[in-house]
Amino acid sequence: MKLLTCPMNGPRNIDEFQSFGPVRDLIDPDATPDADWSRSLFRAENRRGVVVEWWRHVPSNYFFLAERDIVSNVVLRTYAPPARDGKP
Repeated sequence: MKLLTCPMNGPRNIDEFQSFGPVRDLIDPDATPDADWSRSLFRAENRRGVVVEWWRHVPSNYFFLAERDIVSNVVLRTYAPPARDGKP
């Protein structure tokens, strides 16, 4: 059984989680050319190394970030997302 550590709920079976893909920079749709906007929506980087991804613990609906090595599939750490605009 593979375990993933939720920052709020602790180690849990990987079946309790859902991946939402890598964290990506926000793009202003009004200031970005159509070709760049399309590329950001439909093309994945697909690179080697460590990626920061969004994950959700389904039973608690808690979203968090995980650093994962794509080559070895090892999760290096999990943590709560940083607060935005002074709000948790």
